[in-house]
Amino acid sequence: MAPRDDYRGLPGPHKAAILMLALGEERCAQIFSLMHEDEIKELSAAMAQLGPVHAETVERVCSEFSENLGGAGNLVGGYENTERLLMKTLPRERVTQIMEEIRGPAGRTMWDKLGNVNEIVLANYLKNEYPQTVAVVLSKIRAEHAARVIALLPDGFAMEVVMRMLRMESIQRDVLDGVERTLRAEFMSNLSRSTRRDAHEMIADIFNNLDRQAETRFIAALEERNRESAEKIKSLMFTFDDLARLTPMAVQTLLRSVDKEKLPLALKGASEKLREMFFGNLSERAGKMLRDDIDALGAVKLREVDEAQAAIVAQAKELAAQGQIEISEGKDEEMVY
Repeated sequence: MAPRDDYRGLPGPHKAAILMLALGEERCAQIFSLMHEDEIKELSAAMAQLGPVHAETVERVCSEFSENLGGAGNLVGGYENTERLLMKTLPRERVTQIMEEIRGPAGRTMWDKLGNVNEIVLANYLKNEYPQTVAVVLSKIRAEHAARVIALLPDGFAMEVVMRMLRMESIQRDVLDGVERTLRAEFMSNLSRSTRRDAHEMIADIFNNLDRQAETRFIAALEERNRESAEKIKSLMFTFDDLARLTPMAVQTLLRSVDKEKLPLALKGASEKLREMFFGNLSERAGKMLRDDIDALGAVKLREVDEAQAAIVAQAKELAAQGQIEISEGKDEEMVY
């Protein structure tokens, strides 16, 4: 058979076949392992029909592949892109199941995934299940994780689970499959939806960590493109100026925990109103010392002020997360004393 040199007339499967043969057996086998059976059959048939191929044709096929790959530009992977591609080939129900598993906790199997679920979350779910079901679940996850979960279950219920585990022999495959299906359909599905983070919250957190100039620039640019999103993000952001929303008791708690070297620097760039709020929550002597420290700073770099303010905001958020202070949700909320 004469070598093939009719490059322009080559159909897609034949070009793919030439590329696969050029890659060699090992790489070819790796690619085959990722393909659907029908694709393997079609490609195998094309490979079998090729016969001899001119070196120039091989070079052109490889060159075309390389150019097409390079012409794609930067690629961005993400949940939305992946979901959109899956919707083109799979039923909606199957796509939903796949995406929820991807968004859920890490792990190759259901039991690996459960092992990465916070013990409080898992215990809150399992306490409403049958003891036998809980016994099966705890027998399949790591012992140290199971210990943390069972310690959070009600005492009587936990002991019933322990007794079921003691009496448990080998778990039948259909029972295990049933428990796994229930966990996937109910618990993992709800977990992935409840832990999916709002995009506006994510951007607000990012903007909170920008310096003042960059934050102003991004907010202004976003307002031009999508004012509604910009306003929502601004409402979710917590900045140094928002410390004015704290109660006097919260301010005093914050003052006890902040770095005393950062406070004068942070207040150097603050509004007079915010400064007075801090001074008003200090003793007369401490307030005078703080004013003197601010005056003694002289001219300071804006970047250093931003960093000090960001550190104090982070401390306020940490105290709020620990339940030591409360940060009001809306910027328009007013306190009555």
